[in-house]
Amino acid sequence: MPPLRGRVPNQRGPLLFPGRQKYFRACHTGCLARHTPPAYIARVIDTEQKLAAFLPQLHAASWVAVDTEADSLHAYPEKVCLIQISTVAGDVLVDPLSKIDLDPVLDALSGHELIMHGADYDLRLLEKHHQFAPSAIFDTMLASRLIGEMQFGYSTLVEKFLGVKLEKGPQKANWALRPLTERMETYARNDTHYLKPLADQLRAGLEAKGRLGWHQESCTRLIAECTQPQSVDMDSVWRIKGSHLLGRSALGVLRELWQWRETEAIAANRPPFFVMSHDAIVDVAAAAATQRPIEPLLPRNMSERRRAGIAKAIADGVGIPAEQLPKILQRTNHRPTEAERKRFVELQKHRDAHAQELGVDPTLIASRGTLSDLARNWEKYSGELMNWQRELLTK
Repeated sequence: MPPLRGRVPNQRGPLLFPGRQKYFRACHTGCLARHTPPAYIARVIDTEQKLAAFLPQLHAASWVAVDTEADSLHAYPEKVCLIQISTVAGDVLVDPLSKIDLDPVLDALSGHELIMHGADYDLRLLEKHHQFAPSAIFDTMLASRLIGEMQFGYSTLVEKFLGVKLEKGPQKANWALRPLTERMETYARNDTHYLKPLADQLRAGLEAKGRLGWHQESCTRLIAECTQPQSVDMDSVWRIKGSHLLGRSALGVLRELWQWRETEAIAANRPPFFVMSHDAIVDVAAAAATQRPIEPLLPRNMSERRRAGIAKAIADGVGIPAEQLPKILQRTNHRPTEAERKRFVELQKHRDAHAQELGVDPTLIASRGTLSDLARNWEKYSGELMNWQRELLTK
């Protein structure tokens, strides 16, 4: 049959060859069946009506497990793209991108202890974008570490304690894309589906070892640390890895290049490293400050518009008056005294002995940096320890 001409049947207007309309529609439908992405998952809560039907179930739930998905690898700034919620009634996905009012969901969640895994990122994300802080959580990652698990990834724990092997495939998917594929839906639901039975086993382990109180205090501290609004120090936010090697002139150029990259990233809705890597802008700043060519340092496929933007940022940086150039930050490395070294060694031995006895990672009790602070000034820094950590270090 010769090539067909005319409008696609779904478009308005007459076909140039109406006699072939049935054949064209059949071909078109078959093509769609083979190549169109799966329809949007119906069980995603993306309308106010679906949300209203779900809220009574959430309020009445005897337990609630929660996780989130964001698009930090694909967009800038990132956003919450999906909230996974499991209750005794089943697993649901709430779609924040559908423009539904999330406040009723967050209000309902705040009335429960939320079962989460590695909650720090999720808590920061929800506070930053939705000003949400839960009243209580049960973090399965923290629980597993406190009973002595050294491999504490979610899929590892689910396989060990529940005998279920989870797929990791869509972990880095772009969760802002719609429609969701069934594979993405399955992955997202699994993130909370097994949290309750996992939490039950880990809670029993904590109780058997007398460490449930440690976990509760640790979760309370985690909420406090992750839900406090973060202030931005504009004199340090642009001081990226490698900047400490630069002189003041190069730092002035780097600051302008960093601001240019931020503007480009936001405009393109892409993470800054997609625009230009940390290493590249540090190298360009160093070269520009010493009047060396920068062209070999730029990505080959960079557009002329971006090249012009870099040139302007460099010119602005080079033109900064000497007295207004960024200062080189002086590292205030404290040189410990002999007495402090001795206290550090004693504290470390004490910590490590308890950790070995308990079968846990020593850094759970106190990190090396914390031990250094304590050795320098116990009265000042011991108040920053949790009660259970302080008790172990003074035992």
